[in-house]
Amino acid sequence: MIERKSGQALWRQIATDISNAIRSGQFAPGSKLPTEAELSERYGVNRHTLRRAVAELAEDGVIRVEQGRGSFVQEHVLDYLVAKKTRFSDNVLRQKRTPGGRTLLVETVEGDPSILKQLELPEGSELIRLDRIGEVDGRPISVGSHYFPASRVPGFAGIYEELDSITRTLTHLGHGEYTRKVTRVTASMPDAQDAECLQQPRNRPVLMVESINVTPDGAPIEYGLARYAADRFQLVFES
Repeated sequence: MIERKSGQALWRQIATDISNAIRSGQFAPGSKLPTEAELSERYGVNRHTLRRAVAELAEDGVIRVEQGRGSFVQEHVLDYLVAKKTRFSDNVLRQKRTPGGRTLLVETVEGDPSILKQLELPEGSELIRLDRIGEVDGRPISVGSHYFPASRVPGFAGIYEELDSITRTLTHLGHGEYTRKVTRVTASMPDAQDAECLQQPRNRPVLMVESINVTPDGAPIEYGLARYAADRFQLVFES
């Protein structure tokens, strides 16, 4: 705890104490810290002093502060390997973490010309669109929009509903050996829906990962546009 006559600023002692509690496992990665009022009472200081300590922890990357939601212990960053065969679950399991997620929608749509171009399809072709939130240890890390040529994945929606996996669904349809052909990465600010899905404020950037996967004969089978929480995720490219 803090000592008022130690010669060290109270806010710095508080920051050190909270940091030590996090390192000792008292607060798990991703967990929410007590409220500002609760911490002020615990340490017997005013809110201005407490806020200085919290700001120091946020600046050091120990915690993150989300406006309107509170302060959270920073998670371990996921190293996401981009290789010839890039699979979300495999990447997460490789680091002894738990993959998960939930589907937002699966529908047949008329292809946008820019996406059809990426999939090398003629104008007017239909696509299967799948939007899904990817989770690691129960916390959202990505929102992905995936597009598949409808003519090459007959019955996709029903199969996916049963298997709940893009890889298993494509395997069932005879495209299990698909590989990554293109990966493009940019940074952007999330829209309101993505920010809500990722449980982050809109003023925090996301990584936009655009990808094209192809079958062994070189035909595009999937175009993806994923938005990743940049503070929980980093891309590692295999050379």
